[in-house]
Amino acid sequence: MDLKTYTHKDAADIREMLLDMHDAVYDGGEDRFHERERFAWFVDHWSSKESWSCVVGFDKGAPTGLAYGAAFEPGGWWKGSERPASVPREATAFALSELMVMEQWRKTGVSAKLHRALVDSRSDHVATLLVDTTHPKVQSLYESWGYEKVGEQKPFDDSPVFAIMVKELALLRCIDPQGC
Repeated sequence: MDLKTYTHKDAADIREMLLDMHDAVYDGGEDRFHERERFAWFVDHWSSKESWSCVVGFDKGAPTGLAYGAAFEPGGWWKGSERPASVPREATAFALSELMVMEQWRKTGVSAKLHRALVDSRSDHVATLLVDTTHPKVQSLYESWGYEKVGEQKPFDDSPVFAIMVKELALLRCIDPQGC
């Protein structure tokens, strides 16, 4: 599998590919929260941030999956929830907004490769993500990658309840340069 990294500057060029991948993964389900138009809003929202980065996997030119996210503004956190005390306000936080794998590539390690390529490229102190609480296997997968559940939230009226998960990427004690 080949991995390609994109930045904020590439967002317009890959937007339709991301939306098409989303459609293939969610295959016209009845869940309005996962409709193409809603996902387009999320893609546009996150990719408008200069810190946005995206990794797409390809096999013989066909996409296998994607992962993208962006850093929160200093002190920022997920809409509708408080920043946990375990993440100091000075800590930079990367929000992994999306990780999806095409059906034929699931359970092959693609998700781990996409995640690692995206998150390992960051210089932030922590990575954070949201997991639908009705998907305990997905939450367990993230826990096996070093994430810890720190709370729950429902950011939109039509969204599911999400587990808020955090993973330390850099030593938090090094926020203060004299502590390193």
